[in-house]
Amino acid sequence: MSKQSKDHRASSNDGDAARDPETVPLEGLTPGEDISPAEPVATPRRQRRRIDPDGDALETAAAVGIGPRNHPRPGARPAPGSEFSADPPAAPLHEPATRVTPPPPPINASTGSSAAPRPGAGAFEPLEDSFEDAAAARAKARDRAAVGSPTLVRVLQVVLAILAPLVILIAMIRLVASPVFLWFEYHRPGFPADQFGMAIDQRLTLGSYGLDYLFNLAPSAYLGDLRFANGNPVFTNDEVAHMADVKQVMMITMIAGLLAAIVCVVAMIMLYRMRKGAIARALFAGAVWFTVVMSLLAVVAVFGWQAFFAGFHQLFFAEGTWTFATSDSLIRLYPGQFWVDAAAWVGGLTLVVMIVILLVTAPTARRRQRREQAQRFLESQVTGQTGQPRQP
Repeated sequence: MSKQSKDHRASSNDGDAARDPETVPLEGLTPGEDISPAEPVATPRRQRRRIDPDGDALETAAAVGIGPRNHPRPGARPAPGSEFSADPPAAPLHEPATRVTPPPPPINASTGSSAAPRPGAGAFEPLEDSFEDAAAARAKARDRAAVGSPTLVRVLQVVLAILAPLVILIAMIRLVASPVFLWFEYHRPGFPADQFGMAIDQRLTLGSYGLDYLFNLAPSAYLGDLRFANGNPVFTNDEVAHMADVKQVMMITMIAGLLAAIVCVVAMIMLYRMRKGAIARALFAGAVWFTVVMSLLAVVAVFGWQAFFAGFHQLFFAEGTWTFATSDSLIRLYPGQFWVDAAAWVGGLTLVVMIVILLVTAPTARRRQRREQAQRFLESQVTGQTGQPRQP
């Protein structure tokens, strides 16, 4: 090794020792003596600046007099610009900290004024944002009460089971008591012709007047003013009076049927929201009892039509007001065969509808399982709990 390299290495070692005041010379140590590490030296931390969300630089805690201060070590030279330095501090390079104001207290939705929260109210307690929230809560409470009320479900099912078949029967009566059915009767083979020679077109015209009178708001003169070609009245006063009685019965029946239909619709809407499958069970029960009753009446009518027809008229009309001679227009326009066919069509159409309802709403195992699953889902959505479905 050259002399120049040795001199360079020696000067480097001397420079390192001068730069590091904590370096301890190793002269005077014995070979077996342990060397303890030097005490750690606490160096002053670098002052950090806080940045607010708006991007403005804020003073450090030490600069504004908050928090612990970094005191210099004994024997160490204070940093320029610090409070321990004799040199004047340098001017700050940033704006002072912005004062953050606390948010205003919440506003009470009911009174419209700001008030402190109630004692014990947690931060998670929601407040009503609008009247719609309160209305939704009340509606959910009503649904919860309705779902848990089997008595109301049973009452609605009984009402639907009684009224629904009657509504269907009244609808069939209105369908048959029309000029369309009259035209079908006059043109079907085997229908008896008028024994006094009235043509089919004339029978259809005058018969349509009689059926229209039953459902319009016209007075009795609607029939009393009708005349034949020779000027004789088509209907006598007794016939007009009986048709007025029939009109009163039919109007009451139609209004009752309309009201019953409205009640059935309301009951079905409520049952749909309260209990899954309740509508089907009610319609099935109604179809069962009404089919039995109609079958019994059909048997009575087949084996004793005259007694059945007379008993029906005695139920709604006074004695002696519904019997007429064969020469009267009511008998010529609406003979006995017309009423037999009308009763058969009303009963037949009603029974067909009842059979369809029985087939659609029959409580099979698959339908029962699907209804139970739908009921469990409904109760879980309304009450927030899952449970076994209750059979009303």
